[in-house]
Amino acid sequence: MKKETQIVSLGRDKKWTQGVINPPVYRASTMVFDTIEDMRFAAKNKANGEMFYGRRGGPTHFAFQAAIAELEGGVGTALYPSGSAAISNSLLSFLKAGDHLLMVDSAYEPTRDLCNKLLAGYGIETTYYDPMIGDGIEALIQPNTKVLFLESPGSITMEIQDVPTLSRIAHQHDIVVMLDNTWASPINSRPFEMGVDISIQAATKYIVGHSDVMMGTATANEKHWKQLRENSYLLGQCTSPDDVYLASRGLRTLGIRLAQHEQNALKVANWLASRPEVDHLRHPAFESCPGHEFFKRDFSASNGLFSFVLKQGDVRSVTAFVENMQHFKMGFSWGGFESLILGVFGIDKLRTATKWDSSKPLIRLHIGLENVDDLIADLDAAFERYNLALNNIG
Repeated sequence: MKKETQIVSLGRDKKWTQGVINPPVYRASTMVFDTIEDMRFAAKNKANGEMFYGRRGGPTHFAFQAAIAELEGGVGTALYPSGSAAISNSLLSFLKAGDHLLMVDSAYEPTRDLCNKLLAGYGIETTYYDPMIGDGIEALIQPNTKVLFLESPGSITMEIQDVPTLSRIAHQHDIVVMLDNTWASPINSRPFEMGVDISIQAATKYIVGHSDVMMGTATANEKHWKQLRENSYLLGQCTSPDDVYLASRGLRTLGIRLAQHEQNALKVANWLASRPEVDHLRHPAFESCPGHEFFKRDFSASNGLFSFVLKQGDVRSVTAFVENMQHFKMGFSWGGFESLILGVFGIDKLRTATKWDSSKPLIRLHIGLENVDDLIADLDAAFERYNLALNNIG
């Protein structure tokens, strides 16, 4: 079955939908039972979609979880109130005091903060590694290394990792492999075929697709699903059925939205590549992006999120670029229908295993669903402001 067909049909078992097109919103904290036998049956089968208690979920949750698990190729999916919660709970489900974590140096900043501020206090040691390390990862493995965490492409700087090689080496040492797979979404890569054990999504982004719901998912293979599911439950994680409904509805248009995001972004990226002010693109589909060869091998498509690096600039000129845009708005998220822009400063302070040349400013774009000619005109005006500020004019 093709992805476009899967997206429309998954999670619509009549057990959950009762025959309607979209699984209804079931709001419940308490399930009641007529007999002790019924209660015992529910308790025994609660992990298999039997109604037991609100925090375990209801039909709205079960339908969405089934859809995400099948799309990503895993056995089961746990739901969380944000992408950061999905990351933190996945790590906490498999790490304890005295353990060692290998974390990619290009990770999402809140992930790095989690390691440095919370996990360190729990007695969990983190070693950051170069996202392009490949089989060199083996030299960093310690006897107590329990988790290898990947994010591909990396946050902001967009390095694509050699996931199959990293996974293979990790499994030789019985290490759990986790991947922040948000950029690919559930449809543009096959994490479990590449050796990933747990694939994490900030569903806030492309799955929801409308910038109005916070949600995270973590999908596990058969070996690790029970531990992820039960420990996440013990950590108190649950999601609103109303939010799950919106995520499920957003999922149905994921394929067509991503295709348009990709088409628009490639046009903008090609235009940027022709600009004399641009040093290089950090777009996985372009050869200038580190790990481009892995993108071609492991991904079926790109999306609307990428960065580009300017040949020169300072805070004043970059500020002139990103402020006063007509269509691009400044915001920390991405994945909605709208275009966003960020001038990113201080990347060098967020790297310990690698070095970043901060003399060349980086700007991150999320290309939305607006007319691409309008977006290019907006960026063209931004370059005019940038050049004026760079030359101290005006």
